[in-house]
Amino acid sequence: MKIKITDTVLRDAHQSLLATRMRTEDMLPIAPVMDEIGYWSVEMWGGATFDSCLRFLKEDPWERITQLKKEMPNTRFQMLLRGQNIVGYRHYSDDIVEKFVQKAHDRGIDVFRIFDALNDVRNMQSAMRAAKRSGAIVEAAIAYTTSPVHNIETFVQMADRLKDLGADTLCIKDMAGLLKPYVAYELVKQLREETALPVHMHCHATSGMSESSYMKGIEAGAEIIDTAISSMSQGTAQPPTESMVAMLRGTEYDTGLDLKKLQEISDYFEKVRLKYADFESGHTGVDTNALIYQIPGGMISNLAAQLKEAKQENKIQEIYEEVPRVRADLGYPPLVTPTSQIVGTQATLNVISGERYKMVTNETKNLVRGLYGKTPAEIPPEIRKKIIGDEKPITVRPADLLEPEYDRLAKEVGALARNEEDVLSYALFPREAMEFFKDREMNEKGVNLKDIAAVAALYMRSTEKKPMAEVCNGKEDQWKNVARREQMRQGGWLI
Repeated sequence: MKIKITDTVLRDAHQSLLATRMRTEDMLPIAPVMDEIGYWSVEMWGGATFDSCLRFLKEDPWERITQLKKEMPNTRFQMLLRGQNIVGYRHYSDDIVEKFVQKAHDRGIDVFRIFDALNDVRNMQSAMRAAKRSGAIVEAAIAYTTSPVHNIETFVQMADRLKDLGADTLCIKDMAGLLKPYVAYELVKQLREETALPVHMHCHATSGMSESSYMKGIEAGAEIIDTAISSMSQGTAQPPTESMVAMLRGTEYDTGLDLKKLQEISDYFEKVRLKYADFESGHTGVDTNALIYQIPGGMISNLAAQLKEAKQENKIQEIYEEVPRVRADLGYPPLVTPTSQIVGTQATLNVISGERYKMVTNETKNLVRGLYGKTPAEIPPEIRKKIIGDEKPITVRPADLLEPEYDRLAKEVGALARNEEDVLSYALFPREAMEFFKDREMNEKGVNLKDIAAVAALYMRSTEKKPMAEVCNGKEDQWKNVARREQMRQGGWLI
């Protein structure tokens, strides 16, 4: 059986290694070469890319699909969709989910990989049905994790429900690199026997087990694997594309991909990666903390940044140990966006405050309230009481409590939204979208925001504070505004 490859270099690889900062302009030159490879798909959208485009890069995320599709007409485009969270951090109403999926498909998304952070299938159903109606490939994902309540049987039961909802393929989403090779074999084998659906494996290289897990999964019947071109692989990203292609060459699983063409792509991204050195993750090697504490690499880097800002770097080991305790308290959620941020932030507060749950985030409260869905295990009553008092958690699908939002938001954003995609951007990230729309208008009036940001950045870092009017060449108001944003972003703009 020929193994198919999904390359993640245009999404998860740079999200994992370069804080999702890669610009579309650095993807387009190599896109025609990638189109010749014969990938099963290229993952190039979703996850944090939407947020990052608006927040940091000042790009329209919708236009990224359109521009890349012109250069890659023969390749399936794949996105990562967080179920009812779409690409955001809360649940959105069904009408927003449905319109988002349809518009993404219209732009060029062919495969929707849909998951829920709690593995609550109820939170996946609207997106799966919308993708099915659009004619796209529905890839339903199981967020793989380990705990006293997670095992192969529970994952297979979940897969049965996903098949009933119309899944075309199943994905094992191993976001922390926890999937061990022999477990991978048994899990893939049982998923194939139970559902007969193609199995797509997505493993991060964090713990050093990913290639071995892929090989055992392939032997058990997995048909598709996620890899990243070698110059953008390993660490908290995926295993190298070329290595997997070479390992399978000459076997019954031969991918048929051309290593010389792949090398051309790798050489290109090796140079591109240098441009983003300031955003380089410090976790580019094997990190066995994932095996001990189940902390994904991206979560580790976020924790480190938070502690540095709070001048509490010496607390990192205590937080590593607190994360699994908080996870157990909160019903053993898989640690993936947004639950990884919720658990990590709460663990940090517990350690820094010196008392567990003395300070509780709104997100932690909402998780305990059931507003993210049903947790894999019941939350202990004493923990629930400590966090939300005598309040009763909800038991319905969280989105059932949400009124339709699209029409109201379209009126709210008004003429600044030029199309339905703009309304959806506003629905997901109101503040960032409004800022982007206003900046777009300034650009069209001939105000070069990147130049302004560059000078503003220099001004903010300057020790010799000249009068702003002198620095800004008479555009004081515009430049002050961007300088303030530059300071708020803390260097988020890539100049």
